[in-house]
Parts: sequence; structure tokens; C-alpha cells
Amino acid sequence: MPRTRSTKGATAAASKDKTTTTPDTPASTSLYTLPSAPPNPPKLFILPESATPKARIITLQNPRYSRPARYLVCPTTGFYEFTKITTPSPSSQPRSWLLTPSSSSSSLSASSTTIQSPDLFLATPYDPLFLILPALATPCKRMFLSPDDHLDALPNPDRHLSNILTCESTRKLVERRMAVICDTVEAGDEVMYRLNEAKLLSEIISKAKKMAKDLPKSMEDKFVKKALEAPVMSIKSSQAPLPALAPPSLPTDESSADLDTQSAAAASSSSSSSATTPSTEMSESQLAATSTAATSVASRDDLEIISSSLVPSPEVLSLQRLRVSFSFILSSYLPPSLSAALKTQLPSQIDFKELDAYLDTLQKLRQEAAASRANDFSGKRTRDEEEDERLEKKRKLAEEEKLKKANVSRGVKKLAKVNVTGMKKMSDFFKKK
Repeated sequence: MPRTRSTKGATAAASKDKTTTTPDTPASTSLYTLPSAPPNPPKLFILPESATPKARIITLQNPRYSRPARYLVCPTTGFYEFTKITTPSPSSQPRSWLLTPSSSSSSLSASSTTIQSPDLFLATPYDPLFLILPALATPCKRMFLSPDDHLDALPNPDRHLSNILTCESTRKLVERRMAVICDTVEAGDEVMYRLNEAKLLSEIISKAKKMAKDLPKSMEDKFVKKALEAPVMSIKSSQAPLPALAPPSLPTDESSADLDTQSAAAASSSSSSSATTPSTEMSESQLAATSTAATSVASRDDLEIISSSLVPSPEVLSLQRLRVSFSFILSSYLPPSLSAALKTQLPSQIDFKELDAYLDTLQKLRQEAAASRANDFSGKRTRDEEEDERLEKKRKLAEEEKLKKANVSRGVKKLAKVNVTGMKKMSDFFKKK
């Protein structure tokens, strides 16, 4: 039966419907369906072992940045701040924590937990006097006030501070730290406090000295060693150049006789002619070994680098560590206005003249080294430019020669290959006779 137009159209329409409906129903390639991520995933906190079950995580105002921050407060051990430790691995390598119960755990219901975030929050001791400083360091005239009046001046949106101060041990700890940096007077049965910047400076210096005794390696390398490192000014060797070695000479008759005698004593069966050749080869090998050893010693001496005679003394290193520690405490825990005032008062308590003199000399050396490198760079550029000019001239001459050869016709090229030895030139026929 012959095909009709309607049959062909119906078949095409059916195939078109199949092609259009196929993308609407994608095939699932996953065998398992993962649960959606929780909106507030759990985080890993490391708390001190000495913290009691009454310890609480509260929200207080950060004295440096004036924004809410989390703190751990224990009635027995005091205040702690949380230090966030971030993994240095790139985002392309995801990390996570797997927490499992210890083998000594008696709880049968304990199970393993996986924490997706690789961050770690470590609770470290924190001095509560930093939390009180924004209320004590008022820009207006400072007056003797009660602890409650000072604490009421602190921002406390969540009422966490007032709640923890209801604990008697925590309140006594705060008042004891206030007495360290304040002048006190007694008004009846109550003690009044007013900030004393000299006492506060002494307290910050004592904290900086403790910190300077054991600086972290990263801070020691970046802010102490690298900051006091002198530039490399010269390279020299500790030994004079070795004299040139004389070439090996052939043995004379007397020396060959001595060598023959020694070889005969070692092996009586060898003749005088055969003893001379091994002895000569042995002397040449010894000479080569001696020259190799001397060359290796000289090469080690030549690699000795003398940076500079400017080396920081232990006193300079100690002062630099103290200054770095003091600056770190001011920039991390104190309000900006108060830290600026204490920084100007620091030279009155500690003499940094030796450190400042070293830094001035170091700055001059660095400027001289930078100028020397700039001169070397400019001279190198001049030599490079001269070399470039010579290469450019050669390139132009080569291009001109190539252009001349390209303009020569084929007939002239063939005539240039003809041997004209002994033949007269055309000009000879037109000379006057």
C-alpha cells in the first residue's frame, strides 16, 4: 500500500512529541538522597577542664571594636574569650571534624558526630578589666563612682552582664580587677573607683613583659627577627686564593730508581720497567685527589656570606619583643582613644633609646642598599640597551642584504656564476689606443 501524506505527518508529529517530552523527565543518577544542611550547623568548642558545670557562654560588648562577642564565664575560674582557629587549607580541599567517644566512656548511647565546619573555637583566659575599661575611660571629667554606676554605663542589650554579676564570686573578681587600675576612696560602707592611667599603664607593661618572654614563633619571625635584620652588604671568603697547582712531571732517572726499589720491596717478581709505570700512575691519581679536595674546601669557603657588622644585641631584641607585645595588647583589647594615650606615655616608663638608635642605623643601611641595587639595575639596563642596539644594527644589515639579493634578476644571478677568469671586461674594448 503506498504511503500517504497524512501518515508521514502523523509519524513526524509523534517523533517530535517524543523529543520534546524527553528533557522534561530527566533520569536520576543518584542512588542516595542526602539530607539538607541544617540552618545552624554545630561548632566545635574546646573548654578548659577546670570549668565547672555552672559556666555559661554569654554575649558582651567587645571593648576594642564595640560589637557583641561571645565569652565564657565560670564562677570559679573566671572569664574566657574564644579564639577562632581557621584551617589554612584552601576551599578546594574541604575539611571536617569527626568526634567519637573515648574508649573509657561508660555511656552506651554515646555515638560519633561529624562537624562540617573545620573551624575550632578555643577558650583562653581573659582579664575582665578590659571589659570595664570603656566605662572607666570616659572622655569627660572622671569622677569617683560606685561599681554599679560604672557597670551600668556599659552597653548590655541582652542583660547578660547584670545576670552574671548576681553571682558573688564573679562580682568580687570584677571589683578586685577594678582596684588594680583605679584610685579608690571609701564612702561609708561602699568603695568608689576612678581610673588611674598610670596604674593602667603599669598593668599593661607587666602583661607585655610576660608575653615577651614567650612570643609565638610567627610573631617572633615577622616582627622581631625580620624587623631587625640588616641587609646583605658584601660577600667575601675567609681564605686567600689557593696557588695554582703545577702540572704533573714525568719521573727522572733517580726518582724512577727509588720507585723501582720500593716496588721491588713490595713485589720482588716485578721488573724495574714495570714498576715505573704503576708508580707514575699512582702519583698522578694522588695529585688529582689532592686537587679535588683543595677545590672543594675552597668552594665551601667562597660561599661564606657576610651580611653586615650590624647585629642586634640581646638588649635590642628584648626591647623589640616588649614593644611588639605592648602594641599587640593595645591593638587587641583596649579602646582606640585609651590605647593612643597609653602609647604616648610608654617612653616615660621604659627607655627605648638603644632600640631607636639601632633602628635609625638600620634604616640608613637599608637606604644605602636600595640605592646600590638601583645603581646596579641602571647599569645593567645601559649594557642591555647597548647590546640591543648592536643586535638591531646586525638585523638591519641582514635585512638590507637579503633585500638586495631579492631584487637581482634571474639572468644576473646566472651571469654571476659564470667563470670569467682570463676574459677581458667590456670596458677594455672602449679604451683609447
